[in-house]
Amino acid sequence: MADEFQEYVTFTVTNKDGEEIEMAVVDEFEFEKKSYVVGALIEGDTINEDGLYIYRAKETEDGFEAEKITNAIDYEKVVKAYMEMDGEE
Repeated sequence: MADEFQEYVTFTVTNKDGEEIEMAVVDEFEFEKKSYVVGALIEGDTINEDGLYIYRAKETEDGFEAEKITNAIDYEKVVKAYMEMDGEE
C-alpha cells in the first residue's frame, strides 16, 4: 500500500541561477485589483511552510503563471497586505 500523498496545486519559478523550482500553492489573494499567489517549497512529498513566497499571478489558458514582483516597494506593500489579511500583524 502506498503512503498517503496529498496533492497540491503547483507552479514553477526560475531562481536567479536559472534553475526551475516547483512550488506548492498555499494561498491566493487579491490586492489593489491584482491577483497574487503564496507559494512554499516542496520537499519530497511535503511542503515546507517555514518560508513563504509571494508572486503576482497572471492568468493563462492553462491556469496561471507566477511572476516575480521586482519592485521592492510594491513587494513590501503586498507582503504587508497579506499579513494583515492573514491576521499576523
